Amino acid sequence: MIEIVETDAGTARITWHRAKKARLVLAASHGAGGGIEARDLQALARVLPEHGVTVALVEQPWRVAGKKLAPAPKTLDTGWLGIWPALAGMELPVISGGRSAGARVACRTATELGAHAVLALSFPLHPPGKPEKSRADELLGAGVPTLVVQGGNDPFGKPDEFPAGAYELVEVPYGDHGFAVPKRAEITQERALEIITDGVVRWAASLG
Repeated sequence: MIEIVETDAGTARITWHRAKKARLVLAASHGAGGGIEARDLQALARVLPEHGVTVALVEQPWRVAGKKLAPAPKTLDTGWLGIWPALAGMELPVISGGRSAGARVACRTATELGAHAVLALSFPLHPPGKPEKSRADELLGAGVPTLVVQGGNDPFGKPDEFPAGAYELVEVPYGDHGFAVPKRAEITQERALEIITDGVVRWAASLG
């Protein structure tokens, strides 16, 4: 089911993948260079409803408008704030999530929105090749239970670059920023996606 939502940043779109007996909602948005067709978002939408988690894949207004580049972080946050009433209207705890830029938005807004938890897929800890420009403060400031799922070869931050903090981290071996694994890797692409979905299912089950 597709739902159109008007926000102060423009028109957003939610694609719902509903669980029969939902106990949680995972709202997940895309990154700055792609949409909800990302392999990790699609895998979560396929698997999580079987485990009592309704998945809402959110397209930010800039993406719905057909623009190629994401706006400033403040505008992204405005769009996310605007879609939240539609998510909270399910009257279930909502996990605020996203990949890359969407993960940053989820972390920055979690406390303000009263999110139950945060799922950060491919959190861009720093721009490629610029580890000194760390965004760790956003991740560490989420203020709610947080799971980071990170590719082992992500140029925006490898798992061992992440600082200690009150969050969990699942590593996807060989994965790049989009969780693609090279053909020479010791795991298949299918297995990489299983690591993501298995990790999120386990973590979601642990949330009170």
